[in-house]
Amino acid sequence: QVQLVESGGGSVQAGGSLRLSCLASGFAYFGFSSSCLGWFRQAPGKEREGVVQIRRDGITNYADSVKGRFTVSRDNAKNTLYLEMNSLKPEDTDMYYCAAGRPYGDCSLAATDFVHWGQGTQVTVSS
Repeated sequence: QVQLVESGGGSVQAGGSLRLSCLASGFAYFGFSSSCLGWFRQAPGKEREGVVQIRRDGITNYADSVKGRFTVSRDNAKNTLYLEMNSLKPEDTDMYYCAAGRPYGDCSLAATDFVHWGQGTQVTVSS
């Protein structure tokens, strides 16, 4: 079955940077490259928030709160999704999850478009 494993979280001071990675396994042939991928974040007691999605053609869509600071990329040859986070703010503190949709499925910042989820990696930004 499909598995997504995030890494790269940690604690930084405001203004710092982190790079998250998400390694996928278990996809059928071309399944990863055909799927919408995304990053979400969630704090305890809050709803999961879409951070960015990247379509199979590379088109991206960022939440307004991270535009200009975060950059998503995908390496289909390595079955890996990345999130470069710069100019981090305390309000970016959350558990970050990577997600994958169905091959050739819908692709938006709605969590309902995604069927596979990682376990999350914690990002903590101190002021």
